[in-house]
Order: sequence, then structure tokens, then C-alpha cells
Amino acid sequence: MGDNSGPPALFHRMAPTANLRIERLTPDADMVDTVADWTRAAWGHLNPEITRAAWRIETCDNAGPAGVPSTFVAWLDGRPVGTASLVAHDMKTRTDLTPWLASVYVEPTARGRGVASALVQRIENEARSAGLAHFYLYTPDQQRLYARLGWEPVEQAGYLGERVTIMKRQLDARSA
Repeated sequence: MGDNSGPPALFHRMAPTANLRIERLTPDADMVDTVADWTRAAWGHLNPEITRAAWRIETCDNAGPAGVPSTFVAWLDGRPVGTASLVAHDMKTRTDLTPWLASVYVEPTARGRGVASALVQRIENEARSAGLAHFYLYTPDQQRLYARLGWEPVEQAGYLGERVTIMKRQLDARSA
């Protein structure tokens, strides 16, 4: 589902806040509707045929207990401000690539405070804990952010009417 984490230049100027925590989303959590609404608002235009109810079901399906799939919610100063997921597939045209960092979203009021970077690092730790050697993402506009976090471009592609960069993160063997 791409990325909507805000301008990467802000991440260079501001340090992450100490009041940030990241929690696993469970299918029965009160936050499921919020996460579904955030991601649908950000990327629903790419799949307009998917109803809110179906989007919510997919959000629940991606809220696994560990590994793939997993979804996390970032909390800043006691309020939910962002989400990210680790999923088996995120591009219908590239099912040969798996798994994927997906749905990195940070509320506009919380951008530039290291939330997206912390979410990406949490997903990376989840992938490493699951024994994964690498994973992928696609983004139309956040290549600089991901490159700073160790991601490398794989290819440019057209997807759902957008020009995107597919990126890969090779994981090292250090413990999560």
C-alpha cells in the first residue's frame, strides 16, 4: 500500500521523542477501526472498490500474533499516531516478491518526530525475529527516508496509476 509518512527532510532535523511506544495490533483491539480508517483514507483511492467493511477485515487479517502478518501502532504522548504492517504481499503484480513492509502511515500532526522511522525499525525487528533474510516495500515518494534506513532500490514500476520504487531491505543476522 505504499507510504504516507511525510517529508523525509524533517526526519533529519528532529530527534525521536522519548514518549513514543509501539504496540502490536490484535484483531480484537479497539484500534482496528482507527488503523483501517487511516490506511483507507491514505490508500483507498488506489482500490476504490474495497468497502470500509472489507478494509476492516483485511486490517484484522494483517494483525497476526507474530511474523507475517503483523501490524503495529505507534503511540505518541499517549495517543495513537501511526501504523505499519509486515505482510506476505502488497503488490498484486509482484507476488514473486515476499514479504513486504506495508501501510506505513503517520498522522500529519506527528510527522517529523521519528515515528515513521521507529515503525519501520519495529517491522524490521519483527522480520528478523521471524527468520526473514529480506523484505520489500514500494513507495511513490519516500525513497530518501527508506534509503536512510538501509533500503535499496530494486526497480521502478507503474502500479495502480502511480510511478513507484520497489525497495529491498537485506537483514543482517543480529538479534532483534
